Amino acid sequence: MSSEEPDTDGPDTGERITEAEHAVMEALWLRSPLTATEVSDMVGRARGWSLATVKTLLSRLVAKQAIATEPQGRRFLYSPMIARSDYVGGESKRLVDRLFGGRAAPLFAHLAESEALTDKDLAEIEALLKELRK
Repeated sequence: MSSEEPDTDGPDTGERITEAEHAVMEALWLRSPLTATEVSDMVGRARGWSLATVKTLLSRLVAKQAIATEPQGRRFLYSPMIARSDYVGGESKRLVDRLFGGRAAPLFAHLAESEALTDKDLAEIEALLKELRK
């Protein structure tokens, strides 16, 4: 992959990234390019995954066009093709659409009612709202 910025349109296939694949993506967003062994060292050990499992996840992400490969000798280097912020934005929108009819206010109400928001969270939300109203 070139040194260009990752594609911000997301995977072209429209296939969703699974929770396990997301763990691999997080490693690649943190630092890339990485070899399969390096990804395995970062995420596989903590989850009890073998190198073969990590390679399978990498292959699936390549097929979904979420990551790119670049040969380096007898191994491959993996890099994200989608930006983390775009992925998070898309997943957030899907969650709000699916569970809250596309409206964010009911999401915040639910989080507040279930006491999932800390005082720090509320302060950050208030600051964001003030900034958005300017």
